[in-house]
Amino acid sequence: MKVLVDADSCPVVKEVEFVCKKHEVEAILVCDTSHILTSDYSKVIIADCGRDSADMVLLNRCEKGDVVVTGDYGLASLVLTKGGVCIKQSGMLYTEKNIDTLIMQRYISKKARLMGERVKGPKKRKKEDSLIFLKAFENLILERLKDR
Repeated sequence: MKVLVDADSCPVVKEVEFVCKKHEVEAILVCDTSHILTSDYSKVIIADCGRDSADMVLLNRCEKGDVVVTGDYGLASLVLTKGGVCIKQSGMLYTEKNIDTLIMQRYISKKARLMGERVKGPKKRKKEDSLIFLKAFENLILERLKDR
């Protein structure tokens, strides 16, 4: 098992690295050339600049049982089909039961925006949000390690 992070503008990279280092789990941060990322612990992979290029690199490296951290519902859906486990930066797990609803909500919001409607975006991230993610992520990693 390894942890792959969709690291383009990911607010929880430090939390992921903390947990991975603590439990000696390989961590890979994937971003495109428009982001500058370095790490003392994680392997950093820089994808070409372009729409979804980092997502495709991450998806190609993902194997059954890997954990992926992403806020991208489309990428999460593809990871689930490969047998990966996916968690959002909020600590919510993507599952076969909720992914279709999430993608449909994204589609409806996009259509509304295209029609000129104002659609609320995500709430501003608070320090507590990172603590919630940290707890959920560590619980997920511990569960995955126990299953090995």
